[in-house]
Amino acid sequence: MRFFTGWISGLAGWCKNRLRSSKVSSIRFIITWSFSVFIVLVLTIMAMLLHDKFSQAAERSAELTTRQIVDQVSYSLEDYVRSMSHLYRAIEEHMLRDGTWEGDQVDKQLDTLLSSREDIISITLLDAGGHLLKNRPSARLKPSAHVTQQGWFQSALRVPDHLSFSLPHIQNMYDGPYKWVVSMSKGITVRQDGQDRQVILLVDINFKQMDELSRRVSLGQRGYVYIIDESAGNIVYHPQQQLMYMGLKRENIEQALVATGSYEDESEGQKRLNTVKSVANIGWKIVGVAYLDEMLTTRQEVNSYLIRVLIVVLVLVIIVSLILSSSLTRPIRRMERKMKAVERGDFSVELPIEGPLEVERLSRRFNLMVNKIRALMNEIIHEQEQKRRYELEALQAQINPHFLYNTLNSVVRMVGMSRNEEVVTMITSLSRLFRISLSQGKTIITVREELEHAHHYLTIQQMRFKHKFRFNMEADEETLDCLTLKLVLQPLIENAIVHGIEYDMDEGQIEIRVYQEEANLVLRITDNGVGMTEEQVASLLNGNAIVKSGAGSGVAVRNVHDRIQLYYGDAYGLEFASELEEGTTVWIRIPIQYKRERSEGKQ
Repeated sequence: MRFFTGWISGLAGWCKNRLRSSKVSSIRFIITWSFSVFIVLVLTIMAMLLHDKFSQAAERSAELTTRQIVDQVSYSLEDYVRSMSHLYRAIEEHMLRDGTWEGDQVDKQLDTLLSSREDIISITLLDAGGHLLKNRPSARLKPSAHVTQQGWFQSALRVPDHLSFSLPHIQNMYDGPYKWVVSMSKGITVRQDGQDRQVILLVDINFKQMDELSRRVSLGQRGYVYIIDESAGNIVYHPQQQLMYMGLKRENIEQALVATGSYEDESEGQKRLNTVKSVANIGWKIVGVAYLDEMLTTRQEVNSYLIRVLIVVLVLVIIVSLILSSSLTRPIRRMERKMKAVERGDFSVELPIEGPLEVERLSRRFNLMVNKIRALMNEIIHEQEQKRRYELEALQAQINPHFLYNTLNSVVRMVGMSRNEEVVTMITSLSRLFRISLSQGKTIITVREELEHAHHYLTIQQMRFKHKFRFNMEADEETLDCLTLKLVLQPLIENAIVHGIEYDMDEGQIEIRVYQEEANLVLRITDNGVGMTEEQVASLLNGNAIVKSGAGSGVAVRNVHDRIQLYYGDAYGLEFASELEEGTTVWIRIPIQYKRERSEGKQ
């Protein structure tokens, strides 16, 4: 209790400090949060105090109900056995009066008893040797009945003058329908013709009466009762008798024989409450079996009820607190809507300067913040446009010296070798190459011009490498007037020559193909060079290229990819496929644009 009191005090102190620290924004917190926590805390404490008490009372009630049902079955069975015992004595008096069982009067009295009681199957009188003396209804005793070996016969001889009840069995002494019966037998000494004579009176009663009496009992949805014999532990009755005989179900009979009252056990993985009651004058025990999970349903119902109450009360408290706080927080909600508009990118919103003093101050500062953000965004947009233009120009400047250096180096070597005609051809191709490269300062040219530029470059490189490779260029007619960034083919061709074909012993082959693929323009460069590993292919575009040689700076391929993505977006660029000793293929993908569309876009 001291711990619980301290916990409540600590929680109250925390709430108090929290309220003090939140001066302006604590309206909804004070109304909604405080009410909810307080009500739920009170209800939770009450639920905890009442839960165990209700659950224990429910369990005691369920256990008491089970015991009362079993007692009722026991009393009913005892009453039935008692009435059968009285009936047996009446039959004994009528049949063995004056030591004789013959005569029409005896037959008439026995027939009257049989007709008045449907539960009596037969009445039989036998001598000590098992010979039939009299029976009603009259029937012939079957030779195969082996009367002397029956349990009820031996019990009557073993304990004379004591009425014995047998276990349920099939009556097979006579021809006719075999019925499930319980036999009442007793060894009786009669005096006939001046001599004592031992006879056995057998009365078979229909077990259906006892079966219905037990079957009507229900202990929950799955509970039941069964009957056992105290002397030997045999099953007298079980609602699942067939499963018992087949070994598919088992009862803890050993514990039931020694138990009194109630006990718990676990059968087939389920906990059960067993209630035992002895039946007087017959030597049977009634065992009631109730499943604890069904008995605990009441506990679950209590839990469910308390949870529903907590939820309903919490909902009501929240609704009331929201209604009370809505009028106080309406200006704040208006501010929240404006802030959400800013989150969506609408920086043209402006809050009216009205409401309580605190709200006016917040609105004024909010408007000031939005104006500053709007100015900063305009400034950032201008800076990004400038940065994009500078990056394009820097990449262009980075590529041009790269291939110029390689080409002039080849020209110098050819001059030194007095190959004048080739020098003229190379310089002519170089001049036309630079004419297209300059393009009056344009960064966008047609595919026709880009292919011409690549053709001059390949001519120069073919002469430089002494016709070590052949090249072929093809383009669909409709793609020649499409627009592309200039100088996208030349760096990739150079990469194919320097890193692919130069180190191959066989003659090289470079193929350039231009075609449309859906809404994209595709420029494909294929070579049959030495190829690359998967690791080299993966590193080409990430800035850590493994494929490098002294002839190149290692930045050309990455620069082409960056230029395409800076101009067209991240969905476009380069794609590689390569295999060692097989060659390499590069796809350049850009959106299809025509010169007319681009001029219209500028307008």
